[in-house]
Amino acid sequence: MQSQTAEPLSGIAKKLIQDNIITLSQAKEYCQTARQQKTSLVRYLVINDIADQLAVATAVAEEFSTPLFDIDAINHHTLPKDIINHRLIIEHQFMPLYQRGNRLFIAVSDPSNLRAQEEIKFHTGLVTETVLVEHKKLEQAIKQHLEQDNSFNQQLTALEGSNLADFDIEVIDEEKDEVDQDTEQPIDETPIVRFINKVLIDAITQGASDIHFEPYENHYRIRFRTDGILKEINRPPISLAPRLAARIKVMSQMDISERRLPQDGRIKMKLSKTRAIDFRVNALPTLYGEKIVLRILDPSSANMGIDKLGYEDDQKKLYLEALQSSQGLILVTGPTGSGKTVSLYSGLNILNEDKRNISSAEDPVEINMEGINQVHVSNKIGLTFAETLRAFLRQDPDVIMVGEIRDLETAEIAIKAAQTGHLVMSTLHTNSAADTITRLLSMGIPSYNVATALSLVIAQRLARRLCEHCSKTAYVTEHSLREQGFSASQIHTANIKEAVGCPKCIDGYKGRLGIYEVVKITPELQHIIMSDGNAITLAEAANKIGYPNLRQSALHKAALGLTSLEEINRVI
Repeated sequence: MQSQTAEPLSGIAKKLIQDNIITLSQAKEYCQTARQQKTSLVRYLVINDIADQLAVATAVAEEFSTPLFDIDAINHHTLPKDIINHRLIIEHQFMPLYQRGNRLFIAVSDPSNLRAQEEIKFHTGLVTETVLVEHKKLEQAIKQHLEQDNSFNQQLTALEGSNLADFDIEVIDEEKDEVDQDTEQPIDETPIVRFINKVLIDAITQGASDIHFEPYENHYRIRFRTDGILKEINRPPISLAPRLAARIKVMSQMDISERRLPQDGRIKMKLSKTRAIDFRVNALPTLYGEKIVLRILDPSSANMGIDKLGYEDDQKKLYLEALQSSQGLILVTGPTGSGKTVSLYSGLNILNEDKRNISSAEDPVEINMEGINQVHVSNKIGLTFAETLRAFLRQDPDVIMVGEIRDLETAEIAIKAAQTGHLVMSTLHTNSAADTITRLLSMGIPSYNVATALSLVIAQRLARRLCEHCSKTAYVTEHSLREQGFSASQIHTANIKEAVGCPKCIDGYKGRLGIYEVVKITPELQHIIMSDGNAITLAEAANKIGYPNLRQSALHKAALGLTSLEEINRVI
């Protein structure tokens, strides 16, 4: 009788036995067969469908301390392109998910295949991080990924069977009369039209704020701005650039024959009978064709509620108190994309009651609000902010909202209205609360009028929120924290975290949070304003009163582990 020396079972074999997925005798048999076929036990089991795929994947995930990932949740358009040769993907059965720095996250069904990871590292120069996926699901995802990556025409063909007809694309022409506005434009079913519709829907579902269609000399790309950062989502063939631009221009009622001058338009997408999304569209002639940018205007953002905006309790109290005043000027300041409009609309939403007459002048009207008299300012026909404000004052207003104070005339009328029994709200493009006050003075408003009319200034930024699933504690020395501006008490209690990146967030961040400097104009600050104090003097006085500046508010958010030091240094 011939005897054989039994080789010891591997760790994963023991784990599979322990979890009652296979028996001891089966483990010995399968291990021997796998060795003969020069493959791993895991791969042998899943390829031959010997054991339950989810059970095997769960056991492997636990044994290798690798997260189990639901690959059905990924968006194939956001996967990294041109990083790895398709031959490698097919040979080693893995899929690239996303890249963060020098790390490439890949989906595998067998993390014991270290040779594959080494080969990927050799070809890409990137360190691989693995997540685990059930074998059959991974096979299907790889097939779908390669098919979509092979040809843009295949993407268009795939849309033929999609159910985009559930969404109604309605074009708005603000120059037409009401009868024309009620006439719906039929949906074109051509592949290009359906592709554009899908891009718009994807942007909404991914929470994007802007969509960029960009032609270049040798390629064309589409990018979404999500959480303040632009990310490429697709690269259609450059030959389709004119057709894509023409379709968007038709939808937004632009002149498709005009390719030399910038144009503005608007699109409305009905998602359901009760919800619609507006897109503000701008076409700009560039060296290689028309670049088109769509700003997504979601009316639901006006109903977020002040509690969801990220104000600290003291800051929220100051804002609410100012909103309940019968008169005064509230200014919200910050750069483009800092959330000023949402802050204003949230305030208007609180004030929007039957007992008040509220009017707003905007360029353009970004979010339609029931119960508010909204006017779309148009300089082309002479309907300026100043002219609209004068008309408001003859309309028995309680609350007036001005989209932006751009010139002395508008500022003077807003100040006058705030001094004569009206609550006025508006925005300015300045960096801080103190800069806002000095901007009004430099525009030519007398210091006495600024001091008596201005009641509250809110300076703000938006920072990306750390992903709660993968962020980790960051090691930062006391010296570094002190240099960043943390106080002694904060240094000893701060929970500083950093972005990592995982399948749920891709890049370590998910969502955004507001950072605010809220300054009430107290008698002390009024005195400094009337004494023509500069921005530094005003900022120091506000801080002394107890109003944290933007940097201090941002450090507080970082100390709570809500965002990273890297992020607050980016936005402030």
